Amino acid sequence: MRKQVYQILIAVTVFSITISWSQERPNDTLDTNVINVVKPYEPTISDAFKVKEEPSLDDEVTTTKKNIQYNIFSFPVASTFTPAKGKAAVVDKEKPPKLYDNYASLGFGNYVNILGELYLNHALSRTESVGGYISHHSSQGGIDGVYLDDSFYDTKLNINYAQNLRDMAWNVELGGLHQSYNWYGVPKSIFEKSDVDRLPVLHEFYGAHVSGDITFEDSYINSGSVFFRRFGDDKGSGENRFKAQATADIPISDFEIATVLKIDYLGGSFDRSYNALGELKYGNFNIGLAPTYRLTQDDLTLDLGVSLYYLNDTELGGNKFYIYPNVSASYRVVDEVLIAYGGIQGGLIQNSYYDFAQENPYVSPTLFITPTDQQYNAFVGLKGKLSNSMGYNIKGGYVAESNKALFLNNTVLAMGESYTYGNSFGVVYDDVSTFSIGGELSVDVNRNFTLGIQGEYFIYDVSDEREAWNLPDIKASLFMDYQINEKWFVGANLFYVGERKDNIFYPNLIQPFERVVTLDSYFDLNAHVGYHITDRLSAYLKGNNLANQDYQRWQNFDVQGIQLLGGATYKFDF
Repeated sequence: MRKQVYQILIAVTVFSITISWSQERPNDTLDTNVINVVKPYEPTISDAFKVKEEPSLDDEVTTTKKNIQYNIFSFPVASTFTPAKGKAAVVDKEKPPKLYDNYASLGFGNYVNILGELYLNHALSRTESVGGYISHHSSQGGIDGVYLDDSFYDTKLNINYAQNLRDMAWNVELGGLHQSYNWYGVPKSIFEKSDVDRLPVLHEFYGAHVSGDITFEDSYINSGSVFFRRFGDDKGSGENRFKAQATADIPISDFEIATVLKIDYLGGSFDRSYNALGELKYGNFNIGLAPTYRLTQDDLTLDLGVSLYYLNDTELGGNKFYIYPNVSASYRVVDEVLIAYGGIQGGLIQNSYYDFAQENPYVSPTLFITPTDQQYNAFVGLKGKLSNSMGYNIKGGYVAESNKALFLNNTVLAMGESYTYGNSFGVVYDDVSTFSIGGELSVDVNRNFTLGIQGEYFIYDVSDEREAWNLPDIKASLFMDYQINEKWFVGANLFYVGERKDNIFYPNLIQPFERVVTLDSYFDLNAHVGYHITDRLSAYLKGNNLANQDYQRWQNFDVQGIQLLGGATYKFDF
């Protein structure tokens, strides 16, 4: 103990002497040199100390967990319950309607109207089928106030054979027609009934055609078609028409150019022209090539192309080359709700006696026929869906055409032929520009109800003629079909045509006159109702011109009033 005390006293003495020596140094000064900090201070956190073992608890609070054992005293129970197997609920399905490959329809009405149709189709094998179609519509006439016979007759026949193979499909068709109409529309302001009572005004058309087409799968050539028609009448007129067309996708570098090649020949003759004797011949041959490149990017689809035509007048000997734009585009602004589209196109339109006679059956067999040069057809519009069942289309367009064909009432000569009494129509050509604006609305609530409305307004500008003869300023239509129940169905359609302009010229030596005639606008209301007697047999009742509009589609040609026709349709299989 004394030794430890002794050591402590020595350490305290030494420490006191050292402190006293340090305080008594007179030359000790503070060094003012600049201290440069080379590395900033970076504090670190030391690793936490981890307890290596759990402390032992030995106090009165700590208790030992005891093991608990559970025992279930079960015994078997006899049971006769047998669970039933689950069964999915069955949804009641409507029995699908039986579809038939063939049907026949026949109806009769006032004005001794007869309407008949027969459609046949039969599968010879899995890849072959043969079919046919015949239609007939005739009337014995009887329009009030008409001087001459106003009956008509229209029958058409088609027979076809088709074959569908793995890599291609093709078919051939043979058809014919027989039509007869009467030039009954003599102007009552010029002639009395006694002047034309014995005038033979019957005009009959005859025609036959043969055609074929073929389509390919996985080939550069997509399709091809040929068509030949012979058409004539009982006045010595005759016309031949041959058309061929092929479509192909031609690869150029990394692109494919959709190309259409067209060949169109037309040749015919009339016994005479309207004002002079002597045969009137016409003939045109043209070749067209239309390559188009399609660009698709996101919501934009753009077709860039051009149409090239070479025309040879085989009768007059003239040749001409035409170039037309072929550009169109569409852009999905809002998916299927709003789609904007537009374009500018053009083409060479081959007019023919057949086409004129089908549009206006009261033409005279004295027509001058030449192609129409549609320089450009510009259009723009918006289309889409307002809902799942309602679609719309709003459009506007501007068309410029050179040598556009216009129907014009023939000059009243009252001599020679039966069509020279102002009761027939000729064709004149003029440069016509047409501005149009229109729209469409379609409603398809379900498979039982459909409704459609469309209308279009036109403004014409002509170059040489005084008016755009027989072209309406407004065209509108409405159609509706409704399947009331399993048995009953109804439908209706309404057509409205605005005013048209025509001309009447009577070069009488005593009192000649000429004036422009305005044909009144008209609407034609048609409806039908039907009843399915069985799944094969149905009965129907049709009504045409139910508003009894006394209008003229062509100048001096009154139409039939209210027309009621009843009939039946029978469906069957071979």
